[in-house]
Amino acid sequence: MILYNVTVAIEKTVEEDWKVWMRDIHIPEVMATGAFIEHKFFRVMKEEEESSSYSIQYFAENHSKLQLYLGQHAPGLQKKAGDAFPGKFAAFRTLLQAVE
Repeated sequence: MILYNVTVAIEKTVEEDWKVWMRDIHIPEVMATGAFIEHKFFRVMKEEEESSSYSIQYFAENHSKLQLYLGQHAPGLQKKAGDAFPGKFAAFRTLLQAVE
């Protein structure tokens, strides 16, 4: 199992709109690629003055499915996010592999 974790710091001025967009548009588009079998959406419990942070976790069965997503789907979906909320967020991605 591979976990593709996306951590996003989103400006509070657009946070509510962003959460709706994530739930209704972005996450369903990511899941529709067929690369992932499950996802989770968490708010990071750390208060910042100007932004809130979230962790979106996508679970892939294996590394080849993740690589297919990263090569064929991620660039376009990341561009859509940038177009939807230009300059309002920062994101970083982490890959984790299940040990047990």
